[in-house]
Amino acid sequence: MLMIVAAVIAAFCALAQPGARTPEYTVRVVHVYQHDPGAFTQGLEYHDGFLYEGTGLEGHSTLRKVELETGKVLQEISLSSDYFGEGITVLHNRIFELTWLTQTGFVYDRATFRLLRSFRYPGEGWGLANDGRQIYMSDGTAQIRCWDPATLRETRRIDVHDGTSPVQRLNELEFVRGEIYANVWTTDRIARISPADGRVLGWIDLSGLLSPAERQRADVLNGIAYDAAGGRLFVTGKLWPKLFQIEVAPAAEAVRR
Repeated sequence: MLMIVAAVIAAFCALAQPGARTPEYTVRVVHVYQHDPGAFTQGLEYHDGFLYEGTGLEGHSTLRKVELETGKVLQEISLSSDYFGEGITVLHNRIFELTWLTQTGFVYDRATFRLLRSFRYPGEGWGLANDGRQIYMSDGTAQIRCWDPATLRETRRIDVHDGTSPVQRLNELEFVRGEIYANVWTTDRIARISPADGRVLGWIDLSGLLSPAERQRADVLNGIAYDAAGGRLFVTGKLWPKLFQIEVAPAAEAVRR
């Protein structure tokens, strides 16, 4: 009986310490690619051999198709100067894009970048991702909204938490092997999130990817893309001169270039 009581107390104490048991990871750099240092990256996805990238800032927001190997922009359209472009996701040959404060999103034909429609949503727009069936949307809070891709109507919300602590400022999203990866704005960390209940399953530390000189000219980490067929994971940031293919590794291992 005493052993059972002790086990219950130990389990309660573990739950009472937010993040105490959340695994920590770092990364190994597999390959380094060129990235436009003028791109204020807000959304990034890999699809059929190419990167699709949404960039921000009023008067400078674009939607791009980018050649991975060279960083060359193959196709591009500019948003109206009224909009600050945010996250994007590619699903069913459509590109979905958010804007920051204007509560307006856009849907484009993937092949031509022709605007098909616009849509409205409440609150701020930050990041987008999809799992092939539904779209995930972040708004800078600790919640992720789930949308029906056909109607773009919200179906539920996921409250993201590390232990009992909500994780605020969720930004760019990517769906990776059954988990939602989310940049946490102003940090060099990515949260690995369970889409079922919002638990943070692990933290990935990406500090040290850029040199000190590169960091002086760059902004924050923001951009995750996953090649599901090839099992490749890519990250970059706002105004970063490089895009990195990475492998997630135990926290004891150092970053290698």
